[in-house]
Amino acid sequence: MDTSWCKDRMQKAIDFFENELAWLQIGRATRGLVENISISTSYGSMPIGQLANITVPDTQTIKIESRDKSVLPAIEKAIYDLWTWLAPKNEWAWYIIVKVPALTWERRQQLAKQVHAMGEEIKARMRQVRHDEMKAIKHAFEQKELSEDEKKQQEDAIDDITKTYNKKVDDHIKNKEDDILK
Repeated sequence: MDTSWCKDRMQKAIDFFENELAWLQIGRATRGLVENISISTSYGSMPIGQLANITVPDTQTIKIESRDKSVLPAIEKAIYDLWTWLAPKNEWAWYIIVKVPALTWERRQQLAKQVHAMGEEIKARMRQVRHDEMKAIKHAFEQKELSEDEKKQQEDAIDDITKTYNKKVDDHIKNKEDDILK
């Protein structure tokens, strides 16, 4: 059996986790806070990142310059609806400025706990992938498609892959928690 399926599913879980971490507001402006927010436009629902140029002029400011000025009010509303603590401001109908407030210590601690919980959820997904793969190996062994040695070798390989990806999740958790708490 090939372990690439297992690696692929675990990598997808890591990619999802990284994307979710990008959405977390940690007291400084990032493109990730707004670029994936969907806006309903006359040409369908699209993320802000495809409708506008997003820049971060300083650590507390996001500037959104839409290619189509008619969608600026929709962008402004969508940001406010998703992040009620952000106050987007339409500047002379040319662009939107979003000021990102600094975080309190209590909010930082809450975010650190949230990151940890998100990481545990991803680890649970990876345990399910491991379980599915082990089940497939056991089935192949019962069908006489694998010898006892091959079965043991593949189970060890799956365990090693799982440990590697769990370590990646732990590293992401630690880095993000450090980032939030400093």
